[in-house]
Amino acid sequence: VQLQASGGGSVQTGRSLRLSCAASGFTVGTHAIGWFRQAPGKEREGVACIPTGGISTYYGGSVKGRFTISSDSAKNTVYLQMNNLTAEDTAVYFCAADRGLRCYPGMRYWGQGTLVTVSS
Repeated sequence: VQLQASGGGSVQTGRSLRLSCAASGFTVGTHAIGWFRQAPGKEREGVACIPTGGISTYYGGSVKGRFTISSDSAKNTVYLQMNNLTAEDTAVYFCAADRGLRCYPGMRYWGQGTLVTVSS
């Protein structure tokens, strides 16, 4: 199982970015897949999750209404669309996956992380 995160970069406040998490070794939908982030000096926090089956989505409180997680089964990829970015969104973003119904900090498989920097 491998997860390849990409799409990070440097943007100005209020702009958008879309992160991608390409999965291999399993089929998206058979695992819960989540996005997490870790800012300098802070603990890792959950950002968004698609549980196994891909029917529902869940978001951390600080991103609700601005970020959208989605999956594309044809590309076996999960996306995180991030809109109206603020400096507080600056962090390394990771995608993670595990069998089971939900996302949690100790998920089994992790991508390498992609850096998002938001500045004014």
